Amino acid sequence: MSGSDWSLIPLDRVKKIEIIRGGRGSVLYGDNASGGVINIITKEGEAFKTGGEISGGSYDTFKGSAFVSGTQSKLSYALSGSYLTSDGYRDNSDTEAKDVGINLGYYQNDIIKWNLSSGYHKDSTGLPGAIKTSEFAAGASRTDSLQPDDFADVEDYYVKGGPKIFFLSDSEFKMDISFRKRNSLSFASFDAGNFTGDTDINTIAVSPQIIFKEAVFGIDNRLVVGFDYTDVVEDITNRSIFFGTPSTGIFELKKKNYGYYIHDEIRPWENFAISGGYRYDRAEFKFKPSTPDKKTMSEDLFTAGANYNFYDKSSIYISFARSFRYPVLDEIFNFFTNTIDTTLMPQTSDNYEFGIRHYFTKSLFANVNIFRIDTKNELIYNPNSFSNENLDGKTRRDGFEFSVTKSFDKVTLSGNYTFTDATIRNGQFENKAFPNVPRHKAALSGLFTIGKGLSLTVDGIYVGERPFISDFSNDFKDQEDYLIVNTKLKYLWKNMTVFLNVNNITDEEYSEYGGISTFPIIEPGFFPSPEINFLAGISADF
Repeated sequence: MSGSDWSLIPLDRVKKIEIIRGGRGSVLYGDNASGGVINIITKEGEAFKTGGEISGGSYDTFKGSAFVSGTQSKLSYALSGSYLTSDGYRDNSDTEAKDVGINLGYYQNDIIKWNLSSGYHKDSTGLPGAIKTSEFAAGASRTDSLQPDDFADVEDYYVKGGPKIFFLSDSEFKMDISFRKRNSLSFASFDAGNFTGDTDINTIAVSPQIIFKEAVFGIDNRLVVGFDYTDVVEDITNRSIFFGTPSTGIFELKKKNYGYYIHDEIRPWENFAISGGYRYDRAEFKFKPSTPDKKTMSEDLFTAGANYNFYDKSSIYISFARSFRYPVLDEIFNFFTNTIDTTLMPQTSDNYEFGIRHYFTKSLFANVNIFRIDTKNELIYNPNSFSNENLDGKTRRDGFEFSVTKSFDKVTLSGNYTFTDATIRNGQFENKAFPNVPRHKAALSGLFTIGKGLSLTVDGIYVGERPFISDFSNDFKDQEDYLIVNTKLKYLWKNMTVFLNVNNITDEEYSEYGGISTFPIIEPGFFPSPEINFLAGISADF
């Protein structure tokens, strides 16, 4: 798919991860920020440091990584590389992946800093596919693959750079310019045929932004103004056999995206903040060959919120955001039928949230929030037509979340629970539950510091029953709920760490995902998840 590839940013290069919940990130980040934003901030070199990690485990898994970082006068650098190979839990689920990355920063003076980063990723992965109910009945095991020849090979790299200019007391202007190239070759088979898709995606992006963090009339203020321009070209060569009819398609899909935005947060009082923002976003699509051969989409986005600190770090907040996403180019193109669908429309959502964060003590805090997400023109895959479509009815997700953390002398316990009622409100699937959304989801975690460098982490994850993917009419019994428990034993000695991970320690047989197959008969299919498995390794930093 023409989306983010997280493997381009190995964990060795990650400094911290910021999560913007719900649709609040759409004003600042635009397209595809409808469900939330994950902002990964990579490391810069400080004092010289180098290290690596080697691990191995179940399914002949081997992982190795290394990094080096540091500073030299005005230059900071951070380089990393990793390698992964595994046979996988199921037949035809083997993978081999290679990654390298670099971050450079150069302080020209106290006012100007130059940044440059680049990453390269390559992987070859087998795609075992689903196992249908009838295939289990005929004797298929959980580790079997009924699509032994399916695969996906990906090669992806990017380069990104630009200046950051500091001005006034705490403000900055930055200009990010990037280029990304992604090649993908995949083969997928199904009862009605198969396709071999060869795609090449080139993306150029330019994003100037001003962050103004200065007091105005004595009031703290953080104003962000920016513009995003993205130019995407995807070349597709696709060979398919669909219900016995072979075809070959050579297509070019283009997308130019323009977005300008403004967002401001002010603090009229030390313990009270209000924020608001607006974004106009426009996308121009061109398709060749196609009739019509172009289409334009545009959206207006809004966000508003308030936060009140009623005691120390405790706060109460309320927010509204309108978010959206355009169909990606791989959704507009149908690899089964070698056709382009110009009727797809943007998906839009209105997000409402109210919550409280409260610190009872320094070692005990809890969060609770309620939310509502109303979505129009939700983009879905319809297995009956073998195509992506806009759902004809509006959807609503109502729910609440609760989390709590308590720290003791040598133990930290945390837990969270989410209730979600996801319903299609009108259209042909009126009052049906939205597929693959569990009403109940919970997690418990415990970190136990045993002593002398030894610690144990235990995590439990519960996912409740939920309709099968694509079962919009709710014709089938829900997917079963499951509970899995994972552990990590870690021993720290000087600059080395030895660890042993045991995943699914209770050896639960479950399927994280299941969907509906429509040919030759309509029935559920499952993607079995791994049973108990192990990973052991050693890491060192110098």
